Amino acid sequence: MALEWVVLGYVAAAEAIMVILLTIPGLEALRKGLIAVTRNLLKPFLSVVPFCLFLFMDIYWKFETRPSCEGDSCTPSEHLRHQKSIMKSQRNALLIAAALLFYWLLYSVTNLVVRIDHLNQRLERLKNRD
Repeated sequence: MALEWVVLGYVAAAEAIMVILLTIPGLEALRKGLIAVTRNLLKPFLSVVPFCLFLFMDIYWKFETRPSCEGDSCTPSEHLRHQKSIMKSQRNALLIAAALLFYWLLYSVTNLVVRIDHLNQRLERLKNRD
């Protein structure tokens, strides 16, 4: 199960890097290539959404079937294992939220940058016509 979380972490990191590269000012020379690469990667990265839903359902199932460890009913090692499991679930839920947020940001920023480029081209054509 750890491999799934590593893959999701790498995907979230790649999305974050692409968002940062698209929004950094001063990269106009690289912007067209970055836009092309990002637009081509948006459809494969869409598979992150059902993957995150699957992982979220896995977390929920583990939460529902986890034995409760309250009061004096368990040993200190069992209590520690229970707390560690809760922390891992919270961390993984945060990773899922980050991956989905970064995908949405990447999609939105890419569409905005493409619209800005189209508007700049249109403005140049209007200036050249006058």
